[in-house]
Amino acid sequence: MMKVRAHVFVAGRVQGVFFRSETRYEARKHHVVGWVRNLPDDRLECVFEGEEDDVKELVEFCRRGPPAAEVKETVVSYEPYSGVFSSFETR
Repeated sequence: MMKVRAHVFVAGRVQGVFFRSETRYEARKHHVVGWVRNLPDDRLECVFEGEEDDVKELVEFCRRGPPAAEVKETVVSYEPYSGVFSSFETR
């Protein structure tokens, strides 16, 4: 298996709808490390690192979000895997 890193920005109704906590839950379920945070412009930013299939599951989750979210746009860029994270956190 190959380890990958994804940097994700999610726009739409993504704050105040439990997006960060659900993302943290999904990340831990898939053994993905990194972080998620709200941005001042009402978007969400995430960095995921882990096995390629697991990271892709998280990216797909971000495309739909939790039930109360309305995702309008998801921008994903793949970057070199760094291995700097030991867990997944909400910032």
